[in-house]
Amino acid sequence: MKSLVVEDNFVCRKTLFLLLRQYGECDIASDGLEALEAVQMALDEGGHYDLICLDIEMPNLHGQACLKGIREREQAAGLHLGKGAKIVMTTALEDKHNVFTAFRQNADGYLNKPILREPLVEMMDKLGLEYA
Repeated sequence: MKSLVVEDNFVCRKTLFLLLRQYGECDIASDGLEALEAVQMALDEGGHYDLICLDIEMPNLHGQACLKGIREREQAAGLHLGKGAKIVMTTALEDKHNVFTAFRQNADGYLNKPILREPLVEMMDKLGLEYA
């Protein structure tokens, strides 16, 4: 499984990285702009991420805008909805507006921080990701 952690907080970024790297290749981005670069690079190389854990509140490019940009890049590369990355929004925010906005932008899941192993693995199972 190839995953990308997009998180501006170092501790959260490191924690997610340590959780996901045991399931395969894991890249990190510290903001939405870096995430879009990483996604585009993967697409240019003929692949894509299987899982992207995307924070909502970030500098330079908000997570919701980043989500939209990722989906646009996937479609431009010929990956129709459902064929690209499974994107899980990760945030400390618990308001309904952010949840609904994420799903309208075609997010696949939503996890509240702090991210723990069990809920993350349950989400990966729910999304049908293959990991071992």
